[in-house]
Amino acid sequence: MNIRKKKILAANTMGVGKDRIVFNVERLDEIKEAITKQDIRDLVSAGAIYVKDIKGRTAVVKRKTRRRAGSIRKKVKNSKTTYVIITRKLRGYISELRDQEKITEEQFWKLRKDIRARTFKSKSHLKEHLN
Repeated sequence: MNIRKKKILAANTMGVGKDRIVFNVERLDEIKEAITKQDIRDLVSAGAIYVKDIKGRTAVVKRKTRRRAGSIRKKVKNSKTTYVIITRKLRGYISELRDQEKITEEQFWKLRKDIRARTFKSKSHLKEHLN
């Protein structure tokens, strides 16, 4: 039988790659007769087959990060988020008033433009303006 197949069987049995398996040239007859995984294990313990050590590589040293344009973290101003929160709140409130017919359509659109222009600081400020 082909010795390459024996090498693959030995690699599967030992749980290593087939490149790490080395046969003892003087004991090839015994290796050719091996059929089962147990036979391979016996040959490994007898020294007819041995497994090469892992070559490995040198440790990779991680370089320290440098402080430059891409790595600087600045505190972002939250003016947009406050604008979005207030605008949504006020728009919801004036649409409620329009549905209840407490304000006219023209008043609604005028208020919407004022909200967009950030005339009102809060919902209470808008209520004060309406009264």
